[in-house]
Amino acid sequence: MTTRTRPSKTTGSAETPELPFPRGPLSSAVLETLRGNPTPPTPLNRADPYGQDLQLALYCLHELHYRGFRGVEPEWEWDTTLLAFRQRLEQVFLAALRDDVPAGDDVEAELQNVLVEPADAWGVTHHLRRDGQLWQLREYVAHRSLYHLKEADPQAWVIPRLSGAAKSAFVTIEHDEYGAGNPERMHSHLFARMMRALGLDDRYGAYLDSAPAETLAEVNLMSMCGLHRGLRGALLGQFATVELTSSPGSDRLVQAMRRLGCGPDAIEFYAEHVEADAVHEQLVRRSVLAPLLEAEPELASDVVFGIRASTHLAGKLEALLLDRWADNKSSLLPRRDLDPSKPRL
Repeated sequence: MTTRTRPSKTTGSAETPELPFPRGPLSSAVLETLRGNPTPPTPLNRADPYGQDLQLALYCLHELHYRGFRGVEPEWEWDTTLLAFRQRLEQVFLAALRDDVPAGDDVEAELQNVLVEPADAWGVTHHLRRDGQLWQLREYVAHRSLYHLKEADPQAWVIPRLSGAAKSAFVTIEHDEYGAGNPERMHSHLFARMMRALGLDDRYGAYLDSAPAETLAEVNLMSMCGLHRGLRGALLGQFATVELTSSPGSDRLVQAMRRLGCGPDAIEFYAEHVEADAVHEQLVRRSVLAPLLEAEPELASDVVFGIRASTHLAGKLEALLLDRWADNKSSLLPRRDLDPSKPRL
């Protein structure tokens, strides 16, 4: 990859995360390059699109467009060699999603499917509400921190790619996500407060080395769709899925925290989402998607893809958590920078 001369000073603020440990040849090539040691990447023809190595490499390249990494110069964000490699990783990931997710173009029917929860539905939030343990709740929050500490940022990229009523309504929702002008009410701030109340590390990216591929893939889908104008419909499908399903799951998490004796600082984040996302559900359906599809009906298949891809990846993460917890094992990866005899959280 490109050789770049880096100054000796440390780049980044105290809130900028450290580079993670590599998980294979793809992520190793990216991380070594960002450290100033350009390394040719391994060919992608055998790469697992959902695997630890590819997902970490892609996450790190996406992160250059957010806060970057400590000691990594901002100019790497637009390095043409890294951008080309990111494109190849995204193509592998996107192709796998398109193979695994059935195509469709009936957005309203898809939204109805998302809204209706079967009577026998069972997932992570159901488990946590009924009989989950505190360590499992804390693990779940650690997983979610990879997105929620930058909540709404991936979706914000779609704003200049919308117009008219859809754009106006979308900005209204984002305004709420960012605290409606009050930094103390930003959802990312409320999430950080919850992490502190649960005894977790609330630093941005603190759990990157612990997050498995299934966690990274959900965030990578948002970042990929946000960074590509051609995937704006898919991003809105992903966004709609979250907004339509968030309230019931958030309510179950509130009940779980109360059952486990968590305090108000821990409960506030999900309590906020019970009410806010119930309102956002109507806005995203009627005021964002409806005018968008009226103006650009050709985006319907992309919206459906975003809904189904988001659901597909969420299912992978849920299966991992429930399978590991059923065996009384951690769902997080071992932290290579920690003493293995000590707790990971």
